[in-house]
Amino acid sequence: MKIKEIEENKKKYLALLLLADEQENMIDRYLEKGTMFVLDDNGIKAECVVTDEGNGVLEIKNIAVDPCYQKMGYGKRLIEYIEKEYADDFSVLQVGTGDSPLTVPFYENCGFVRSHVVENFFTDNYDRPIFENGVLLKNMVYFKKLL
Repeated sequence: MKIKEIEENKKKYLALLLLADEQENMIDRYLEKGTMFVLDDNGIKAECVVTDEGNGVLEIKNIAVDPCYQKMGYGKRLIEYIEKEYADDFSVLQVGTGDSPLTVPFYENCGFVRSHVVENFFTDNYDRPIFENGVLLKNMVYFKKLL
């Protein structure tokens, strides 16, 4: 297994990016300014994009695992890699997600704690309703973890 940074042609991984963020123009807001990593384990299994939000805060903007390889530890491995890679330069790792029973337990299992909520983020910023596991996503829930 190898994790490597992608500096060019990030849109090559659009199918994976869209698993975590369903609208391409929203991905475009952070993709080029962000740093992208892919996890290769006999093929690309997962990706992650992080951005410097200032004041010692690093944000996971997108993290996705190929559905065929979910629940195998690839997402957690990427987060552990990000933590080690950026621990000297940042004090907080944060991530915003929908309040969904599919994603919230993942972040909690990775050691994140609830931080704050951005009301109506999904309904205000996406052209169509987004459902995850039958739940309409309205608010962005932020989680954070000290590095």
